[in-house]
Amino acid sequence: MRIAIMGSSLLAITLSLSACGVKSATDAKKPAQVAAVNQGGWSAATVSQLQKAIDGRGAHGLDKVQFSVHGAPGSGDAALTASALAYAAALSRGVIDPAKLYDVYTVPRPNGDLAGGLKTALASGKVGDWLESLAPQDANYRKLSVAYVALRKQKQNPAGVIPDSGKAITPGSTDSRIPAIAQQLVAFDYLDKAAAQGDRLTPAITAAVKAMQTDYGIKPDGAVGSDALAILNLSDVDRARAIAVNMERLRWLDRNAPATRIDVNLAAARLSYWRDGKLANVRKVVVGAPDKETPQLGSPIFRLVANPTWTVPRSVQKKEMTGKNAAYFRKNNLAWKNGWIVQQSGPKNSLGLVKFDMKNEHAIYLHDTPAKLLFAQVQRQRSHGCVRVDDALGFAEMIAQDEGVIDKWHQARAGKPESFVSLPHEIPVRMLYQTVLFDDDGEPIVRADPYGWNDRVAVALGLGATTSYRLKANDADVGP
Repeated sequence: MRIAIMGSSLLAITLSLSACGVKSATDAKKPAQVAAVNQGGWSAATVSQLQKAIDGRGAHGLDKVQFSVHGAPGSGDAALTASALAYAAALSRGVIDPAKLYDVYTVPRPNGDLAGGLKTALASGKVGDWLESLAPQDANYRKLSVAYVALRKQKQNPAGVIPDSGKAITPGSTDSRIPAIAQQLVAFDYLDKAAAQGDRLTPAITAAVKAMQTDYGIKPDGAVGSDALAILNLSDVDRARAIAVNMERLRWLDRNAPATRIDVNLAAARLSYWRDGKLANVRKVVVGAPDKETPQLGSPIFRLVANPTWTVPRSVQKKEMTGKNAAYFRKNNLAWKNGWIVQQSGPKNSLGLVKFDMKNEHAIYLHDTPAKLLFAQVQRQRSHGCVRVDDALGFAEMIAQDEGVIDKWHQARAGKPESFVSLPHEIPVRMLYQTVLFDDDGEPIVRADPYGWNDRVAVALGLGATTSYRLKANDADVGP
């Protein structure tokens, strides 16, 4: 960005955002918003603060988003105001509107009074401080910012840190690249940290490689060849891109998240239960397969369902149950009811023994499952779209206890037919997608992008797409 100052205070400001065909949420502000800010409120000092803030946009992963600034205090106040509001919107709500990137996105977003905030900031002469306050202020966002700036400053290695010699590393052999390979397998959750020792492709490391190869549709021979390296070998550019994308996703989120809530990270297939502002529980989940993605929803749990029945959706009924005979129906406890196939209550029910009923039009909810072995997998994107919870009965017990309905829940569980226990307070659930997690030391770790959803955000941020391997969509079981 180049800003020219002529005379004592002349500064021309115009704003231009290019998002590769994606219309940005920070495109031209409505005239009413600009008019809401007092004209004549800009000074050389506040213009300088705006310039400095935009110059420092790399701290937010926005250095590839083009901002051009032209204008002058006095006669150019309207242009300055429009530019400030546009950059403020980028920091407070994100550069792009996720509802325009995805078919479904209903997670609550920030919706502050930017015009009023700018008016106050101009009056106090603290435009820079106000702009900086709009971005997320939590520790994780700051760590992502530090990591992104560091990656952009250093000489980047476009090929990654693990060189490909063209010859596969076979099980049992030694190679100087094994420590780096093992470290990345740990980061991707395929290998226990204690097993990442030495420069030999041990049975433990070989097993981790085979599991990864299976998930990505590569022949699971345990050898580390070009294909396996392509998955593991993230370059500095790849890491920076992923971090910038995840910073953008954090800007989409309400800064005052409900103190009691459930967050489901679809990319990592993990659930976090927050109670009164404290992290009360973390557990594995199984979410939608890559061709049956769980949408990014904001939707509350309003009741627990004991011994649930399952009404099979038309899509599953048509694709996976057409032509099934009476023996199949008996084996799976299925029956026709009012034109629908319904699976009766019981331990073999696809919803297991508990359903966490949610309010949304997409028939997405949390539930138990008889397919317990799926929780042992690293990539747990295996369902038809709903979220299966590890030890769901234990989680339901926790929710019922915290909500003061434990006695009602026990009575419902003891009954054979499907029973419902309403919660006195709805618990908000946010289905999120974050591909950067944090290790035990609080350092960011770039994980897999199982749905391939990073690219559309990265392109909109001017960071381009990637050609990395994608998680293979396998045949999920019949359950939701």
